[in-house]
Amino acid sequence: MCNLYSQTRSQDEMRHVFEEVLEEDVELIDTTGNLPPMAGIWPDYSAPILRYGASGFQLSLARWGMPTPPQFLAGKRTDPGVTNIRNLASPHWQRWLGVPHRCLVPFTSFAEPDSRPGPTKGKPIWFALGPDRPLAFFAGIRSEWTSVRKLKEGVVTVDAFAFLTCDPNREVTAIHPKAMPVILTRPEEWRDWLTLPFDRARHLQRPLPDGELQIMAEGALEDAA
Repeated sequence: MCNLYSQTRSQDEMRHVFEEVLEEDVELIDTTGNLPPMAGIWPDYSAPILRYGASGFQLSLARWGMPTPPQFLAGKRTDPGVTNIRNLASPHWQRWLGVPHRCLVPFTSFAEPDSRPGPTKGKPIWFALGPDRPLAFFAGIRSEWTSVRKLKEGVVTVDAFAFLTCDPNREVTAIHPKAMPVILTRPEEWRDWLTLPFDRARHLQRPLPDGELQIMAEGALEDAA
């Protein structure tokens, strides 16, 4: 399960990369304010997402963790949210698979816990598309949700997000054989995930091809490169 990632590119870079998705004369609305590089994004952190809504394409902030299925909340006073989603056949998730609830989550690297025996077991292993950590996107879903995420906050209404997972590819399997995030690297994939009916976009829930990820760092709680 991926519960740690980084996004260290500037807003200008995110907007520039995403221009390939936009139709002519369509503007990307940025509501994130002054967004710093984020070398370590953890569950319930606010992080940027790209979404397509009534006002068009938008870059905004949301908190990482979608509402937890009720059967897992019995006896609990808080719901910090679910960060990784795989079973899209679940009625709990199906309500959020339509275009208004889909999003792209920009990242430059992500970490999986090391399952190999030895001194690094359980520590983060950082993956990226290359040493320069090019910008890519997780396929995500989002929703506005009211809940108690932390007792000290009380009841809050937030824009929440999570990203999809799938079987791991060769590189991730060697470290974490259970799953990997769904990663989209091409403009046509970004547009399809944001705009197509789900029955035409669901094929995107698949592993990144073997050979497209590299290990960038081991054991670090942030990937600042």
